[in-house]
Amino acid sequence: MTRTDTMRRRFPAALLLASLMTIAPAASIVNTAHAREADIARHVCQIDWRKGDWHVKQLIRCAEDRWDVPGGASMALYVANRESNFKPRAYNGYSGASGIFQHLRRYWPGRADAFGFDGWSAFNARANIMVTMRMVHRMGSWSHWGV
Repeated sequence: MTRTDTMRRRFPAALLLASLMTIAPAASIVNTAHAREADIARHVCQIDWRKGDWHVKQLIRCAEDRWDVPGGASMALYVANRESNFKPRAYNGYSGASGIFQHLRRYWPGRADAFGFDGWSAFNARANIMVTMRMVHRMGSWSHWGV
């Protein structure tokens, strides 16, 4: 392929991209990508956590498999057991920490929004687990949980 052929193919693509940028600024493209990833998080691991501890553990294993967190599923299970004994309704009256991974009440809304679960409760095990797995995957450590 000659340089002229390459330029002929790239020019229409560049025009299309430029027109999209005037219609939909970069922020909305990023928001669209964020929305797509959030949609994936809501639909991955279709395990009904409300059936009991075993199902909560399966949901943690599945989410860890999808996002690959440090220490693997065994570390995720260890932290969840230590924080809540796998109880979605776990609540610490002193700190206000809530849910499976005991997110502090003041941080939960921002974390839930950042990882695709805006408006979801920390007591919803799916939201709590998915937000935690994505957060730990992105951070590369369990440092917020003292591990």
